[in-house]
Amino acid sequence: MKVVSTPSKPSSNKDKKDSPAKPAMVTTSLRTIAELREAASDCRACDLYKMATQTVFGGGPAKSKIMFVGEQPGDQEDRVGHPFVGPAGRLLDQALETVGIEHSKVYLTNVVKHFKWDAAARGKKRIHKKPRSSEIHACRPWLDAELRVVKPRILVCLGSTAAQSLLGRTFSVTRQRGQLIDSPLAPFVMATVHPSSILRAPDSDARQLQMRAFINDLRIVNKLARKAEAA
Repeated sequence: MKVVSTPSKPSSNKDKKDSPAKPAMVTTSLRTIAELREAASDCRACDLYKMATQTVFGGGPAKSKIMFVGEQPGDQEDRVGHPFVGPAGRLLDQALETVGIEHSKVYLTNVVKHFKWDAAARGKKRIHKKPRSSEIHACRPWLDAELRVVKPRILVCLGSTAAQSLLGRTFSVTRQRGQLIDSPLAPFVMATVHPSSILRAPDSDARQLQMRAFINDLRIVNKLARKAEAA
């Protein structure tokens, strides 16, 4: 996927470990994605920044009609500083290409901007760890600001963490994926699985089946985008 954002400058964990958490400083005076990204680079709203390499803010056109929201950056995103550049991002790219959505016209972000992880029992691998509700809440002002600036026509939640954060804790991706949801967040709002879940499928057949279902959900997004362009 074409990257249009500039990553934050990483800070060492040694420099950050003793810094106290403080609320996210998001104000309406921050009117562009570049300004928001710069402000978020020093976010201390929760303790996740202490273990992360850097803040991974959203990326894509500032006035994109389509916004995808995932859970949090992964290992590769944390190192590079851009969202959806790891295996799940490459799978998303493949699905977008299949349905005819141009990568360069999509805005990608996450409900949490820092990578939460645990060290593997052996080796140096960093294992993804699901963020707590308090961490999601602490990061929410940044996502609200992105929505305010981008003003997407179509908002797509990827996975249960993003969906329940934005659409309510009772929302079920399994039961409600691909359905349009009435929401003040955007004219068209829906949810589907996070592409990382497809990568975790037990075998090739299951992975192909899940990929086809994911592509079918994205076909709905593409139809909505075409309607938005024609309006």
